[in-house]
Amino acid sequence: MVETAKLEKAENEGGWLTRLSAFVFLHTEHAIYAALGVLLALTAVMALVDAAGMTLKAVTAVGAAAQLLDVVDRLLFLLMLVEILHTVRVSMRSGRLTCEPFLIVGLIASIRRVLVLTLQTAEQMHASEWNAQKEALFRASMIELGVLAGLILVMVVSIFLLHRARDTDEPAGSE
Repeated sequence: MVETAKLEKAENEGGWLTRLSAFVFLHTEHAIYAALGVLLALTAVMALVDAAGMTLKAVTAVGAAAQLLDVVDRLLFLLMLVEILHTVRVSMRSGRLTCEPFLIVGLIASIRRVLVLTLQTAEQMHASEWNAQKEALFRASMIELGVLAGLILVMVVSIFLLHRARDTDEPAGSE
């Protein structure tokens, strides 16, 4: 609907070259969005199948923290793919790019990294005795966790402010 309004405006404002270029660019943009959506959907399906296989392996190896870490990591990656696919769908439908889906993808990615970093650090800290290398690794991990916590807080506040700035409580893209 927004695209047709833009196309009509371009048709009314310019000559034949302006109308032609507006038509070509609009349809090229839609074709690229559609191809991107198909590729993302195929990638998400492949990630889902892989995550299901990893989950089955983790169930059979009860108590294997490394396998659980891989399953959680893969599932959060899949969630990010689905959110990006949603963003492409919303962009095609509304004709504009909204920032909320990107904030949600960033939030999921940050939470994913926090979980992975926490599990990796816990495994390495409990593996053997404490030494200078482990202390440096622990310190770096804690700094990264602090930065990620701040980043997560900023993204959550940004999403909250975006919701408050809109007249309705509907998520982005539902208009």
